Amino acid sequence: MALLVHFLACAFGLGSWVAINGLWVELPLIVNELPEGWDLPSYLTVIIQLANLGPLLVTLMHKLCPGRLKETVVIYTILTIGILACFLLAFFWKETTVMAGALHSTAFLVMTFFLSLVDCTSSVTFLPFMMQLPPKYITTYFIGEGLSGFVPGLVALGQGVGIARCVNITRGPNDTSPVRAVAASESLYTMQTEYLPPNFSTEVFFFFLAAMMAISLVAFVLLGRVPRTFELSTENLVSDTVSSVSSGLDNPVAANQKAHARKSEEAGQSRPLLGKPGYSVSQLAFIYFLVIWVNGLTNGVLPSVQTYSCMPYGNIAYHLSAALASMANPLACVIAMFLPKRSLRFLGMLSLLGTGFGAYNMAMAALSPCPLLQASAAGEALIVLSWVFFTGTLSYVKVMVGVMLRDQSHSALVWCGAAVQVGSMVGALSMFPLVNVYHLFQSGDICNTKCPL
Repeated sequence: MALLVHFLACAFGLGSWVAINGLWVELPLIVNELPEGWDLPSYLTVIIQLANLGPLLVTLMHKLCPGRLKETVVIYTILTIGILACFLLAFFWKETTVMAGALHSTAFLVMTFFLSLVDCTSSVTFLPFMMQLPPKYITTYFIGEGLSGFVPGLVALGQGVGIARCVNITRGPNDTSPVRAVAASESLYTMQTEYLPPNFSTEVFFFFLAAMMAISLVAFVLLGRVPRTFELSTENLVSDTVSSVSSGLDNPVAANQKAHARKSEEAGQSRPLLGKPGYSVSQLAFIYFLVIWVNGLTNGVLPSVQTYSCMPYGNIAYHLSAALASMANPLACVIAMFLPKRSLRFLGMLSLLGTGFGAYNMAMAALSPCPLLQASAAGEALIVLSWVFFTGTLSYVKVMVGVMLRDQSHSALVWCGAAVQVGSMVGALSMFPLVNVYHLFQSGDICNTKCPL
């Protein structure tokens, strides 16, 4: 029975961010089909920030109507919405409408908002529910949450990506149909980029995401039906104050520490007696600066220009960058679990290193469509590795500063969450006009863009 509960907790955590992570790793195929093209990631970063309306509403309900909003009802609702949104995406993701005089992928953007709403809301509902279980199952839940980024990346690697080739086509004198490649001249012959199909279609990938959300929902239902006579008896539960979203948001850290104290021997875990580190004002200011800076880069600034930094090197480079970077995030979390390093100097240097990788990615995006080492294997390898190390190093920093602030106090952790949202929102909103209004980044075509040697 214990093994079953571990499996269900892991499967439940898998549904926390699997949908949005899945969209990011599928972008290398999607950007070639939708009218937003290379600008699509910048739209996604803004939509994800707008979806924080979900956690805000849950928090307001918890404050205004304490005890009335149960996390079970919210979880049933958001997981059902997630399944339906993924299912509908498989059928309508290519549908477009004219808005503000331009063609937009309305269905895809709307469904993305609902998926973002589901995943953002899961952050304030899944964990309060899991706190009703003994602490060892919460650890398993976090493993599942990490897999929500790893599994879609792994499936995307198996999916492969359409290899591009240049095809010489003939255009009639009255042919005004849109051609993806830019014509090199007004002659009747022009080069067009043709993408070979991947191992399985985008529609199949969206069905896979719907199946992952369904697995999470089934796991949640079964977790609620685990016999209370086993390890879910009242003596193993944390206090009733975490039985709702409102109380779970009040002081989850204190409740988790209390439960951990009761079950540490049984779980076979030992936690260093760190107490409250008692950081000075300047140290706390530096920590919060790291939170804002790192999340601004990873959640807003760099994702908005990933297409511009990777696509000039080809679809394969973009595909590997998106998939491997998505897998680097949970890997960094595992490393932080076994090799924690709390030195502020070390975390500052690691943040500087990650920022360096991000600066390289940004520089290649600014040089698009003719970045450095464009037509070479070395250039492709560098851009892929730069994105992987950028994501991995800054993910480690995010985990460690979160752990440090958790041990400081509950209020410090609350302010950490606020700093995460501030950094992410500032990063996304600052990049959107640069990409979509002022067009500071230029797209290109591998068959028609002439770059100097």
